[in-house]
Amino acid sequence: MEAIWVILGGVVLIGLVLVVIYNRLVALRQQCNQAFADIDVQLRQRRDLIPNLVETVKGYAAHEKSTLDAVISARNAAASANGVAEKAQAESLLGASLGRLFALAEAYPDLKANTNFLKLQEELSNVEDKLSAARRFYNSATADYNAAVEQFPAVLFAGGFGFSNREFFDLGDEVREALNEPVAVKF
Repeated sequence: MEAIWVILGGVVLIGLVLVVIYNRLVALRQQCNQAFADIDVQLRQRRDLIPNLVETVKGYAAHEKSTLDAVISARNAAASANGVAEKAQAESLLGASLGRLFALAEAYPDLKANTNFLKLQEELSNVEDKLSAARRFYNSATADYNAAVEQFPAVLFAGGFGFSNREFFDLGDEVREALNEPVAVKF
């Protein structure tokens, strides 16, 4: 009879450990989901500012159509991206094209002094700061989640519960190189 109580106690203890592990992994996964949703909100705000910015620049630099078209194309690609890696790459390319747009603005003193342009540029800068913070938070939450999935004893059960490692919001080597290229302004 004593052996039955010991076995029953062991089963209950293992069940409690499984519940604790499962609940911790669920909480960490939800934290990752929330962090990615925060990134999505900032990305949406950035994409919403871009058409206004492009329209403002168009009035001053109508002959720079290829740069403006590249920004709009990058914005549309970013809006249709799915998944962490695809969104990271598309948004990074959008950031690079925005850098070219701002470099273009340097060549037009009237544009640089335009109140609407300055306001949009400031709003975009604020969104970029928030986006950077959201990316750091997401990557931190992802690191915590991935570590929890791989730690013992969770690693024994995580796969069976449907938990697997998540991707970090990473720019990728190709995008980093594109961001580091100097912008050429031609007249």
